[in-house]
Amino acid sequence: MSLLRVCSLAKRLSQRILFEKCAVRVSFADLCQGCATVTNGAVRRASGIHLHLPTRNVSSAVPKSEDAKKRVLKQSQLLDVLEARIQQLQSDGVLDVQHANVQLVKNPSYGRGASSGRAPRGPPQEKTDIPKSGQTVARGGSKSQPSRWMEKLTQEKKNKLKKQQHLQQQIQTSVKEKGPKESLMPTGTTRKTISTAAKKGRGGLKLSEEIRAAVSPTAPAAAVTAGKAAGPQKLSKQKGKKSKKKESGEEAKKQTSSEARGREEELAEVEELEKKLNQQVSHWTSSGSPERLQEGSKGSASADIQLSIRSYLEACVFAGDTERAHRFLLSQHRVMSRRKVLNTEVYNIIARVLAKKGTLNQIGRIFILLEEAGLKPNLGSYSAALESMGRNPNCSPKVISRCLIQMEEDSLSVDDLFSKCVFRQDERDMVLKAIRTVNPDFQPNLELHRSPCSSSLVQDFYTRREHHTYPKLDFTQEELQECFKRQLSVEQACTVTIDSVEAAKPVTENMAKMRELLAEHRAQWQKILLQALREGKMILANTSTKDYKLNLYPHLCLLEDREYVDIMIQSVANLPPSGESLKTLASDLGNRVYTKYSVQQKHRNQTVEKLGSIYNAYTELLAKDTKVCNVLPREHWWNLEMEQSSGPTLQGGETSWPYIVTLELGTYLVDMMVKNLKINSDILNPAYDRKLIPILYHMYTFRSTRQVGFIKPHPILTQMQQEAMENTLTFDSYVMPMLCPPVPWTSVRFGAYLLTPAKLMRTVDGATQHERLLEECQNLHAVFDSLNQLGNCAWKINKPLLDIIISIFNDRGSDKLDIPPPMSEAPKIQHFSPHDPTYTASEKAHMKRQVIDAKKKCSEMHSLRMDALYKLSIAHHVRDEIFWFPHNMDFRGRTYPCPPYFNHLGSDVTRAMLVFAEGKPLGPKGLDWLKIHLVNLTGLKKRSSLQGRLEYANSIMEDILDSADNPLNGKKWWMDADEPWQALACCMEIANAVRSPDPTRFISHFPIHQDGSCNGLQHYAALGRDVIGATSVNLMPCDVPQDVYSGVAQQVEELRAGDAKNGLKIAQVLQGFISRKVVKQTVMTVVYGVTRYGGRLQIEKRLKEIDEFPKEHIWDASHYLVRLVFSGLKEMFTGTREIQDWLTESARLISKSGHTVEWVTPLGLPVIQPYHRTRSQVLKSSMQHINLQISHDTTERPDIVKQKNAFPPNFIHSLDSTHMMLTSLHCYSAGLTFVSVHDCFWTHALTVDTMNKVCREQFVALHSQPILQELSDFLLRKYCTTISTEAKSKKYQQYRRLLLLLSKVPQTGDFDLQRVKESTYFFS
Repeated sequence: MSLLRVCSLAKRLSQRILFEKCAVRVSFADLCQGCATVTNGAVRRASGIHLHLPTRNVSSAVPKSEDAKKRVLKQSQLLDVLEARIQQLQSDGVLDVQHANVQLVKNPSYGRGASSGRAPRGPPQEKTDIPKSGQTVARGGSKSQPSRWMEKLTQEKKNKLKKQQHLQQQIQTSVKEKGPKESLMPTGTTRKTISTAAKKGRGGLKLSEEIRAAVSPTAPAAAVTAGKAAGPQKLSKQKGKKSKKKESGEEAKKQTSSEARGREEELAEVEELEKKLNQQVSHWTSSGSPERLQEGSKGSASADIQLSIRSYLEACVFAGDTERAHRFLLSQHRVMSRRKVLNTEVYNIIARVLAKKGTLNQIGRIFILLEEAGLKPNLGSYSAALESMGRNPNCSPKVISRCLIQMEEDSLSVDDLFSKCVFRQDERDMVLKAIRTVNPDFQPNLELHRSPCSSSLVQDFYTRREHHTYPKLDFTQEELQECFKRQLSVEQACTVTIDSVEAAKPVTENMAKMRELLAEHRAQWQKILLQALREGKMILANTSTKDYKLNLYPHLCLLEDREYVDIMIQSVANLPPSGESLKTLASDLGNRVYTKYSVQQKHRNQTVEKLGSIYNAYTELLAKDTKVCNVLPREHWWNLEMEQSSGPTLQGGETSWPYIVTLELGTYLVDMMVKNLKINSDILNPAYDRKLIPILYHMYTFRSTRQVGFIKPHPILTQMQQEAMENTLTFDSYVMPMLCPPVPWTSVRFGAYLLTPAKLMRTVDGATQHERLLEECQNLHAVFDSLNQLGNCAWKINKPLLDIIISIFNDRGSDKLDIPPPMSEAPKIQHFSPHDPTYTASEKAHMKRQVIDAKKKCSEMHSLRMDALYKLSIAHHVRDEIFWFPHNMDFRGRTYPCPPYFNHLGSDVTRAMLVFAEGKPLGPKGLDWLKIHLVNLTGLKKRSSLQGRLEYANSIMEDILDSADNPLNGKKWWMDADEPWQALACCMEIANAVRSPDPTRFISHFPIHQDGSCNGLQHYAALGRDVIGATSVNLMPCDVPQDVYSGVAQQVEELRAGDAKNGLKIAQVLQGFISRKVVKQTVMTVVYGVTRYGGRLQIEKRLKEIDEFPKEHIWDASHYLVRLVFSGLKEMFTGTREIQDWLTESARLISKSGHTVEWVTPLGLPVIQPYHRTRSQVLKSSMQHINLQISHDTTERPDIVKQKNAFPPNFIHSLDSTHMMLTSLHCYSAGLTFVSVHDCFWTHALTVDTMNKVCREQFVALHSQPILQELSDFLLRKYCTTISTEAKSKKYQQYRRLLLLLSKVPQTGDFDLQRVKESTYFFS
């Protein structure tokens, strides 16, 4: 019976007492029994509702008979019972009634009470049995008989007492049997003991569970209840087992006893591990260790909603529609279900707006709303309040003092207000003005808090700087300041229009005609879209939707209407002929709007002026004509910000849009384009009937088995664009290299570009868990400084090589040299009618396949051609410039340049066009390194020593010089190299050096590469101290390089020869075809988690490239070879396989327990694997419903297969990124130019030896750390310290297995790490 029904019944009864004839025929015992079945939901709703039912004095003018008196007496007694029952339901605790004694068992409250009879729903809880009421004293001195429910309560109490006595006896018996070891178990421990002494006979609980429940003060009675329920089933199973054991005889008894001993030994091990773990946890907790223990993360969907609300409110405020923002917040606040997703930052957005007006009373209302929502004001809230007080000349000092006192009571520091809050415009000055009203001498403490670096790997780097010589750029301070102005103008425009390298072609009459037609139509389309956008905005603004509904209207008011139109026209020009998926196109449009909005926010917040002032001072650190500073770029920027603290804050403040908002806005714009952009059908062929046709079509296609919405341009538009061959290309500003040194990364949210928003960590769209981890991280200085060092490397274009590449590109391209041919070389698509009777069914099927293949080939050719066009056009645009690549990283810490098209991580063509802007003399060994580097690029002498490679280079000097002088008309030796374009560039550099008067003084800009020898296996061999593995991958000094790929190929060949001799056909077919190239990719990727299936595909691809190999045997040969490769690797790298298996199994058990795998790199970078079970989210729009497959939602369970397969390669990637960052930092302190392509390090020829020394020293330093033991400790404290007291047996078994596995770190071998320092071919 619900509480409302009880209350209403009580009211009716109290009214009916007034009338004699209105007897209520309700059995006293039955009613109480009904009350006892009230559900937990009723308890929840009752909490906090104050209902008073006063006992009425009954009087009546009607004469009463004896029967009437009795009825009135019974009804009065029943009313008393109901009143007591209501009070019991209203209480915040669960009543445990023992006759006249009432004990309160604390029960969690479920939020505030509501004024209405219906309270907000709390989180789902387990059902709780409501204890029944005690005895009631009848009125008029008459005694009431004990009811059935009271008797039942008494009986339950007796049973409970018996159980407690029985349990206490068993505990005492168990303690005596187990001896002193068990008695040492700390009180309150959360571990669960596995007992081999069978289960409790009657209750079905394990004895260890009962002991644990008794020892732990927080052990709930739920475990005993669960034991009761499971009792009969377990008893029946036990009987069956006992009967079988009796039949098995004495042998079974011996086996059982030995199994029991084994289990007891395992139990003792688990207990010992848990004891140590508990001691460690208490130590970690007391010492304030920065690592977080396991904790629940906020739901992705809830975080997205919260982010959507914030972005909506900020858009309203930015667009000047503060009234809409205020209404929306109030509409969210009024309803409890919607109020739950609000946080303090949402209320602060409105508080900030009100603060500008100086209306303190309205700020007070925001504080009231916060209190009603159960939220506490934070620094941002008090900042808005103080700002309002500073703007209000009539504000009383007493009010300001009260505000500051309240801040102290909320444990908020005034200094934190200035160091942690984000200020815009003059907000900081107003806050300071308010504080100085009551404290005139107040000065914010803005000292830079340099927390000590947590990693011992870089402590010396930061503390011992007396010998550091940080490099300067080859620019004066004035030149760098001029570079800043140019980059600022580029980013303010958000787009860059550059000349296409195809513009060099002569303009034909048809090209001129098509260009003119396109220009005319684009002008028309702009007018049409402008009109459509304005009409659409009017409709959205006047739509009579409820206030609490999110609306796109504010997001369409952030920019000028023409800016939206320009973005749409640009996307039409960039659309490929094969079309683009709606999701990709919409996301691209939404991101462009957000970028422009972010840039304009910085202008409005007045941060651009402050940025210019700080950057101009920052150039003093980098310029060659200023004094040498012994600080890092990050530290120098921080110091400048502290010095120029007044005005707006540079770092952060903008709310990033959730992916769903970006997509929704983009879809709206795409829909507008599809509906409004049209062209005449007869524009190219006057013979056709004239009618307006859309230039974009919304259609559907299949990607695998999923149907995907697609936007495809009309063939007429595609033909016009191809024939026009327009001479300009328009890019977003962040696509281009920077024209000034990047802003140093100083926090998770600030760095890289001047105005364009950039992420420190690349993530999947919508994933926020990485950003949360980074913001919680205490110290990322080493990571920031490494990214800043990579970004500060200045580059320039190798102009002679660029001109040669462009000439081939504009001719007909070259497949051999990786220059894509023009579309005129694409295969012609045959057109045929499927209904033509002259073709047979098989001929039609064959022609249909040919058409599909031709279309696929055309699409691929177009993609490759446009990619090359973009890269070459960007390179041509900056051919006379010095430029920089800002860097960020992926979730494992691997670094990447931010500009996507043109950078040094690109193909052979792109790398060949890039050289260092700063030149250094070759020195005594520089020319030798150039020659060795050239031989490395050819791929010809991989097994030769460095001296052998140098001798080979000297023997072919004639070919080298011929290649440099006549690259396209000479012997063309360079074209046969593995990396032909880089080889040609190196030939030119060698030719210039040897022809100079003194090669040792020749200024070289050319980067020399030193590549790790199968770097993943190097890290595995170092982790396991595996001597054989270390030798195979050149960790051990050798006279000639050990090539692991050739070694595996040789081993596979020996196994194949044996099988061929035994008559195996496929082994005989493979004779003469097993080479280094066939097995290389599989060997390289095994360390990164490739499966046998993936390895087979790799080998199949290599075999297909061999023209002589019989194609009918490829399937069997690839299956056979992948088995031999895996077997060979297992024998060569035993330690590697053990570590890989340990990592894989750890990840499997962690993810099986419901957690994602997380770890911290030796430099302190937190890593989390974002692989969860995929959920679908549907974005509804007028065009179509877009089904989003979200695999990063933290509320979903982990994807066990992805988590376990990805952990070993991701962990190794995090180690190689750590090694690169350490090398980067120490090269910077030595004054070297250093960049990397993951495990390939670049520097000048002069400094190769120095870089090699640093590289080896840092590898040894990294692996001298107990990496696997530290990983084990981290995983233990994160995943093995929160096993719940009521854990079921199956869950505990998983916990026990994980605990044992993580505690047993793989054994290491005898390899001496110091030998790496002597290894010539470790990186070579």
